[in-house]
Amino acid sequence: MKIFTGGCAWVLALAMPTAQAINQEIRAQFQPDPSQPGKNLFVNQTPNSGYCVAFPGKCADGKMFSIELPVRYTANRSLVPGDGISLQVPADWRRLTITNQDTQETESVEVRITGIGSTYVLSDRVQELTGISNAAQAHDKLWRSETGWLYAPTPCVGSGLAGYSDTTYRFFWHTPVEASCTKNTVFRIPSMYFDKLDFSYELKTPNPLSMSSGLYTGSITYTMGPGADFHMGYMMFPDDSQLTLDFVLDVQHTLKVDLPPGGNKVSLEPEGGWAPWLDSGRKPRRIFRDQPFFLSASSRFKVMMLCSSQGGPYCNLGSPLGDTTRVNVSMTLPAGIDGPGNGPVNRIPLNVNNWMGPFQPGIYVDRKPGTLHFELEPSAIDFLLRPGKNDRLRGNITIIWDSDV
Repeated sequence: MKIFTGGCAWVLALAMPTAQAINQEIRAQFQPDPSQPGKNLFVNQTPNSGYCVAFPGKCADGKMFSIELPVRYTANRSLVPGDGISLQVPADWRRLTITNQDTQETESVEVRITGIGSTYVLSDRVQELTGISNAAQAHDKLWRSETGWLYAPTPCVGSGLAGYSDTTYRFFWHTPVEASCTKNTVFRIPSMYFDKLDFSYELKTPNPLSMSSGLYTGSITYTMGPGADFHMGYMMFPDDSQLTLDFVLDVQHTLKVDLPPGGNKVSLEPEGGWAPWLDSGRKPRRIFRDQPFFLSASSRFKVMMLCSSQGGPYCNLGSPLGDTTRVNVSMTLPAGIDGPGNGPVNRIPLNVNNWMGPFQPGIYVDRKPGTLHFELEPSAIDFLLRPGKNDRLRGNITIIWDSDV
């Protein structure tokens, strides 16, 4: 076997496929990447076969993936001079719905076929069909353009590769538009078939940051055969009439809150400490604590506050002497996260037993600082800080973070 290239080589491996229904899984995954927090894209998890296995660099440069299908298109008669072999694939965007298997949420995915390839197999040696002793030249002269299938007819675009033998020719064409690309015969060909089918595809996926965690699945079905979605010529009939692409999008989000050491014990104090009050009786204007935390989040979430003692929507602190006072709790989130109203989250109040949110990251936020604000009201300060009074108030406040919005 000989190889002819336009800058590349592709070694042929021929096998006879068995007839079967064609279902092909397309799998992609999203996991937040701390090194690229702004990269909100799914990563292809489908093993490449066919074209992109042989030329991974070309596929990587074009962000392209390819699959080889065990389907054969066979001519239903002899080809005579002037017959056209016209290839056309669904190169326009087509939309399908994917559904989260746990939450039943739905999203839209778009797919288009960006390239098509195969190996045509002749019934006779190409030298015998054309009377030309050189196989490469004979493959060229077999077609009206006097160029082999390395060179795609418009509007298709050649890939710069082809592999041939005396009876076979392997090719791959890019399909920028949905239209026929035709090669016309010059010599009679008693019989011919396309062995296997390579195609490349491109996906448009939703923004994973707006999706819940879990597996999203959906399918799209194409027809195969003369005049169908995958058309290889009006005399070329496949051994299966449908191709179904089964999509599986795996969304794996991160939601993690870290407190600095000792951050689970919060002491409310005046700004500058207690010395002015203890030494001179000067009453503070504020008693508070701004407690930092570190947030990692790649999807929308909600927040709820619970208390050991409450008064209405607020948490109370209490003492053994029976004194109680309300403490206001609010939250500031890192930049890049929008709250209700689609704006920055700055001191948003938290109320007891009431979910606040949703909070939506615009990018993956990786261990960025936020703040929980605890503060007594001025009336509570006047009540508690009285001459001769000595007391300590305590209470438990729990903040719950939940990504399941």
